[in-house]
Amino acid sequence: MPVVGGILGAAALFGLINNSILMTDAGYTYVHQNNVTGELAVFNEPGIHLRMPFLSKITQYDQVITVSYGNTTGEDFYQRLPAIQVRFADTYIGQIPVTFRFKLSQDPQAIIKMHREFRNNNNLIDALLVKNARNVTVITATQYTGEEFFQGGLNQFKSKLGDQLRDGIYMTERRQVEVEQIDLAPVGINQTNPNQLQRTQQLVWKTVPVFDKQGSPKRQDNPLSQYGIAVTQVTIGDPKPEEQLDKLLSDKKRLVADRIRAIQEQETSKAQAETEQLRKEIQRTREVQDAQRNKELAIISQQKEVEVARQIAEREIVEVEKKKRLAEVEKEKELAIAEANLAIQKANSLSAEYEAKAILAKGRAEAEILKAKYDAYGANREVYLAELNRDVSTALYNNLKNYQVEMPKNYFGGGEGGKMTSNLDVITGLGALGLLEKSDKLVAKEK
Repeated sequence: MPVVGGILGAAALFGLINNSILMTDAGYTYVHQNNVTGELAVFNEPGIHLRMPFLSKITQYDQVITVSYGNTTGEDFYQRLPAIQVRFADTYIGQIPVTFRFKLSQDPQAIIKMHREFRNNNNLIDALLVKNARNVTVITATQYTGEEFFQGGLNQFKSKLGDQLRDGIYMTERRQVEVEQIDLAPVGINQTNPNQLQRTQQLVWKTVPVFDKQGSPKRQDNPLSQYGIAVTQVTIGDPKPEEQLDKLLSDKKRLVADRIRAIQEQETSKAQAETEQLRKEIQRTREVQDAQRNKELAIISQQKEVEVARQIAEREIVEVEKKKRLAEVEKEKELAIAEANLAIQKANSLSAEYEAKAILAKGRAEAEILKAKYDAYGANREVYLAELNRDVSTALYNNLKNYQVEMPKNYFGGGEGGKMTSNLDVITGLGALGLLEKSDKLVAKEK
């Protein structure tokens, strides 16, 4: 019995110690409720805290809560909610998968107020976060048409959704507004493609924000702001339209593709036609340029021929002028020569005249001298003849002192009766002389 009592005492002591200590973890906010005094304490940081044993209550809240619609791979129950079904302004329905991330306040008073109203983490998520997120998503969807949303309005939708979650839902009114959309063009006379599309303005009833005088949208009270809960992230997945909207979008997409293809074919045909036209224009321009070039070449050829003829004519004129000038120069030269000859002749004439006068004077003088000489010779004739014979003898002696005269050995004289010697006589005599010379040589040889 004492052993059992000891064990029970130890167990009671352990339970007392365990209920007297609170160990807090990171990522959680703890609310300690003292049932004796009714006080509430908030613990946001990890640590060890004292608590009233057996007479206190601890409530744990997630500091960061993720609420996901349409995501089947979440970590907890609240991340496995179905996608939010919304109805757009044009009555089409769509399924929007969206994920919200909330962060609790660090203010103890805001936490206590939140705890008083929701009492635990699950009630907070179900009653506030899940419903508020769904409500804001549905209200924001009424500000768009189905076509507008699925044809490029998703990013704007996400921005407005996050803005209204953080700062409060817009105060709205239902109003008829113009929406631009793509429709089939009406059938007309000039319509070549029955699937032709055109942009049209259509009146649609939409929920639009109401703005104040400063141009800012009026807002309703944000249920999250009073608890200090902040929206840190909004992520939208791949929304899915209802079957009728999906068929409409598919048909329009197909028609748009057909229209784009038709426009591309038209543009291609137009481009080909323009290319062909441009090619013809280029060909015509080339032909015109070739014709112009040929014309210019012909003109240049003609001008060249004219220039050549002109140069030839000018050269001939120059040649004629040259010949004329040469003739003139020649005539001038001849005239100058004639004038020079005339001057020479005149000078020669005067010279001859003076020379003749000089010769005449000289002849007269010589005649006088010769006359005087001959008069002297006549007076001394014998002396003169003697001197003349002396001079002749002296000259002959000087010229004939070495001259030898040989008499001919043979003579061919005339015939009898004073007959002249003929050629035959001469030849006969020469033959005889030849025989005689040979006999003389033989005799000399024998000797």
